[in-house]
Amino acid sequence: MRLAVLGGGGFRVPLVYGALLRDRVKPRVEEVVLYDVSAERLEVIEHVLRRLAAGHDDPPAVRTTTELDAALRDADFVFSAIRVGGLAGRTADERVALDLGLLGQETTGPGGIAYGLRTIPVALRVAERVAALAPRAWVINFTNPAGMITEAMRRVLGDRVIGICDSPIGLIRRAAAALGLDPARVSPDYVGLNHLGWLRGLVHEGRDVLPGLLADDAALRQVEEACIFGPEWVRTLGALPNEYLYYYYFTREAVAAISGPTRGESLLSQQEAFYAAVRARPDDALAEWLSARRQRDASYMAEARDATDAGERDAADLEAGGYEGIALALMAAIARGEPATMILNVRNGSAVPGLPEDAVVEIPCTVGGAGVRPLATRPLPGRFLGLVQQVKAVEQTAIEAALTGSSRLAVEAFALHPLVDSASVARRLLDGYRARIPELAAVFPS
Repeated sequence: MRLAVLGGGGFRVPLVYGALLRDRVKPRVEEVVLYDVSAERLEVIEHVLRRLAAGHDDPPAVRTTTELDAALRDADFVFSAIRVGGLAGRTADERVALDLGLLGQETTGPGGIAYGLRTIPVALRVAERVAALAPRAWVINFTNPAGMITEAMRRVLGDRVIGICDSPIGLIRRAAAALGLDPARVSPDYVGLNHLGWLRGLVHEGRDVLPGLLADDAALRQVEEACIFGPEWVRTLGALPNEYLYYYYFTREAVAAISGPTRGESLLSQQEAFYAAVRARPDDALAEWLSARRQRDASYMAEARDATDAGERDAADLEAGGYEGIALALMAAIARGEPATMILNVRNGSAVPGLPEDAVVEIPCTVGGAGVRPLATRPLPGRFLGLVQQVKAVEQTAIEAALTGSSRLAVEAFALHPLVDSASVARRLLDGYRARIPELAAVFPS
């Protein structure tokens, strides 16, 4: 099988390739085509992959290209992890919001809207080229904001585009481990949108064990999300929230905790140093990547942990891996007909009552050779449903804004978001992002 990786010069591509190296069951991916707009970044990542492959029998061949069509032609799977505007765009996503006293974050709030507005037109062009050059391919989307981008790409690709995220599986893994259970032997009742969901139940041998976890202080201390939100709040909710809900439930604390460089600014500096180091010393590519990865992982959502004294991320949790394992499991389930149940970003249909049929939601699905089937969920209580409906309305408004180039709709998307407190501020957000991000200004020239 051939896998095309869009954003192939990205820092996390070695995680995907490492997962492919561990997969020995056939049919398997035998060729990986890395596509990126930067030939320099592709060269650096190719150095890392070459050293990862050393000592492995029959590793997947790696080819690089800066031509999108060359990457997509005859692909069986397409993994999309593009970043329109690069990390410089991310720093603007964060800073423009922070300068207006709002949350500055990559996928949540105004930063996520800005990221989506400039990414959707590019994602649609990618979808159109996939449809033309690899119509039988499955597209696995990790490009953020994952739910919004997946929903936009569905307009061209329908059910053949699936969004993935590692946050839900990480939450479930931590909850199961805190109870001494095998995560593979529990059934999660998880529902929501990407970066906006709740684990409402965890069934083991026919019994929901989540209430027992919520009642156990010692067990909750082993779950990072419970440490971030606090045991009283998760008990009030009666559920374990996705970590990104911290930005909604503790907005003031989150904004106040972002002092000094933002995460985007830190990553920009760190990754510039990494790519420069590998260009200067290609033989040290793998060591440089491993060192940079440790720093990156340790700083993930640091503002939430710092504000709540949640401490450092658990080493075992970091080693358990994330989205690369989900991508491989999804490909294996489809290509080899290996039945699996996974939490994915898919078309709602009637799975989540109260949301539009065409809305992309993040819920458990069964996966196999015939594709993906979302599983019905219990209705969300009002305290959850209202937030989900409002954020979904924002996402769908942002999609229409990006597709039409309507500045009016873009302002509406900002203004409707629960983390933006003023319509006049929404207009200032769009102006600020246009001034800082050329790729967004090209979508909304006036």
